[in-house]
This record gives sequence, structure tokens and C-alpha cells, in this order.
Amino acid sequence: MSSARAWPERSRGSRRRIRTDTNRTRGRQPSTDETAGVPGRSGAVATVQNVSDSSVILRTLVLGGARSGKSGYAEQLASDAGRPVRYLATSVPDPADTDFAERIAVHRARRPADWTVVESADPATVLADAAPVTLIDDIGTWLTARIDARDAWELPRGTVAPELDALVRAVADYRERLIIVSPEVGMGVIPSHRSGRLFRDEIGGLNQQLARVCDEVFLVVAGIPMHVK
Repeated sequence: MSSARAWPERSRGSRRRIRTDTNRTRGRQPSTDETAGVPGRSGAVATVQNVSDSSVILRTLVLGGARSGKSGYAEQLASDAGRPVRYLATSVPDPADTDFAERIAVHRARRPADWTVVESADPATVLADAAPVTLIDDIGTWLTARIDARDAWELPRGTVAPELDALVRAVADYRERLIIVSPEVGMGVIPSHRSGRLFRDEIGGLNQQLARVCDEVFLVVAGIPMHVK
């Protein structure tokens, strides 16, 4: 088991609501420049015109380091949607890891009672069924579990690629409100052990793929969300 886990974090800083282009586009036809290059958006003009509609499709990727506040910010985005929330907790509890169990207990305690919680499930499978709002927290623990399942910590990079590709396809095809939390681990020193380097490389490549298919991306630093895309 790698020590390179990325745990969901609690927000300790200020939060801000999601920024949309509603005010910028309301009342006029958007230009070609405004609608070009939006992933998965054929007929983008019609989509942008409806930004003020509460049913607008919007996929958000929230990145951040350990204890950055990324999970807290993602939870706020889910609450702000004002619709029923399905919370996908990707961690696979290890009975022997008491510290991990305590972290899971804290997250369970702070979730709103009316959220539907799905635990230890595969995100691509869950996204096959739509829900008004889905929050996935987080991709790092899911990736760790997939590498564990394949016993791939000493295998070549790309061993878990089929599962990563399936997740990206599921996100790209999803047509409801979706918020994804994932760790940003590539800003520190190079890990001294192979498993740490493997995790860093795999999550870095996966984050790039998810960022391409999501409508917006936030990077949370010290509790402050920065709008990247």
C-alpha cells in the first residue's frame, strides 16, 4: 500500500460561489470566440444562451493539496446547487488503519443528513445513473484503491490506464451537475520511493484528462479557490 494517499480535506478558508457567464451572455447572442473550444459542446451557442437555467449542465473539477480546503469548497458548491446531492466516497476503509478510519468518521459526521451517500464504489459505474447533483471525493483515494487492486505499485506505468480511461469517458458523457475532487500532488519534491512517484505520475496525467472534459476547474490553496478554467 502506498503512503501516497490524498485525503479529502475540510475547508478552513473563505469560499466563493461558482462563477458562471450568465451576466456576460444574457440578452445577446454569444460570439464564436466565446463558444469555441468548449469540450463536448456541439451546438455551444444554444448551451451558453441557457446558462441562467437551473438545469444547466456543469462539470467542475476541484484540485488542491493536502489540507488545502478542496473538499470543503466542493461540498459548498454541491450545497449551493440547491438540489438533492449524491455523495460518492471513493475510499476503501482498512480496519487496521485507525487513523484513516478516524478521518472517514469525521467526513461522515459533517455531511448533511439529506445527502445520499455511496461508499467504496467505482465512479464510472455510479455515473451510469444520473442524479441531480453528484460529488465525487476523491479521485486520489480511488486511484490508490485501483493500483492496490491490481497490485500494480511495482508494475509499469499505465497498468491501470483502462480504468482511468473509463472514468474520463464517464465524466465526459455525464449530463448532470457533477463536482469532482482530486489531489494536486506535483508541486512538491520528487518522492524518494517508487510508489510515490508512480502515484504522482498517474494522478497528474488523470487530472489533465479530467480538466479537459470538465467545464471549469478550480485550484484551492490555503482555503482560497482560484478559477483556473
